[in-house]
Amino acid sequence: MASVVFYFQVHQPFRLRRYSVFDSGTNYFDEQSNARVCQKVASKCYLPTNAVIAELIRAHQGRFKVSYSITGMAIEQFRRYAPEVLVSFQELAATGCVEFIAETYHHSLAFLYHRDEFMDQVQMHRRLVEDVFGQRPRVFRNTELTYNNDVAKLAEEMGFDVILSEGADHVLGYRSPNFLYVPPNCRRLALLLKNYRLSDDIAFRFGNRGWSEWPLTAGKFARWVDQINGNGYVCNLFMDYETFGEHQWADTGIFDFLRALPGKVMGIGDNDFLTISEAAARYPASGELDVPHMISWADIERDISAWLGNSMQANALYELYALADDVRASEDPQLIEDWRKLQISDHFYYMCTKYFADGDVHKYFNPYESPYDSYINYMNILDSVRARLARAKSARAG
Repeated sequence: MASVVFYFQVHQPFRLRRYSVFDSGTNYFDEQSNARVCQKVASKCYLPTNAVIAELIRAHQGRFKVSYSITGMAIEQFRRYAPEVLVSFQELAATGCVEFIAETYHHSLAFLYHRDEFMDQVQMHRRLVEDVFGQRPRVFRNTELTYNNDVAKLAEEMGFDVILSEGADHVLGYRSPNFLYVPPNCRRLALLLKNYRLSDDIAFRFGNRGWSEWPLTAGKFARWVDQINGNGYVCNLFMDYETFGEHQWADTGIFDFLRALPGKVMGIGDNDFLTISEAAARYPASGELDVPHMISWADIERDISAWLGNSMQANALYELYALADDVRASEDPQLIEDWRKLQISDHFYYMCTKYFADGDVHKYFNPYESPYDSYINYMNILDSVRARLARAKSARAG
């Protein structure tokens, strides 16, 4: 038996408006752009894909299962710009076949810079999932699958049972991502790893007519899944939800593929679909996996260089978190919320100067003409936040 574990990331950043050194306002976010993108992706991806998922759950009488993490930033935008999307996710939650998992509310890199802020954001997101979907998450995924042993240890201390990571070759060595593992120094936390080859066959290669396996049919993919039998328990397919209809447009056949896949997978042997928690409960860990250095699911390196690979990114992140203690102590809700929205990892992704093999990925949905424009705009806004903080401190002192 091979169990397919579908996990989808749902995220929309709050994009920044163009902000010059001559601006004095505190409205940093491009409402028009955020609304336009959210509604566009809702139409192309979220609504039609949710409809297909609901159809598959009904058609297979609850044997088809999926898991999601939906960031606080995405849920806030659904509430503002596309409430019907949130309703459709709530309807999926009501089926009992969908699991919602926790991450940082603001889709941030806070773990790297401020542990108290990180824990606060995780608890904020956990409460949000419970309030919106009626589930208290037992599974954690850090932003962009950024992970190491320390992330795992803290996740266990926060009460999670399962954590997700990337099945990076340089971490796994001879081992397979199709088994479950335990992190070092953890007593009960299960670790599930993305099978990036099979995940990326859908997420990145599906519509590529130059790919040697094109066209990818559900039957062919089901046979690949079945080959895991004897060399693993799970086929962890982790990907952005926007794969369906946005990254892979409807005319590639991606929705037909998704509709056909569960029947093909379950039609071979005893293969099935599980949520993340179900997989962790069913299968034993096959050993300890030591990940001392930070990894992620981004780019060919599977490291954190997509967000911290050049001096602009490093400087922006340093300056942002240098304000952390003072902002958190300010007791100014709007200042704290603006500062937290500046932690969204996308802001630093837009500053990435890596191109060549990864360039097209980094330019997707990037509102800036260059990484340097992104950095300058971001730092102008951060200067405004710093000035507001100084005024707030002065007012309290006076």
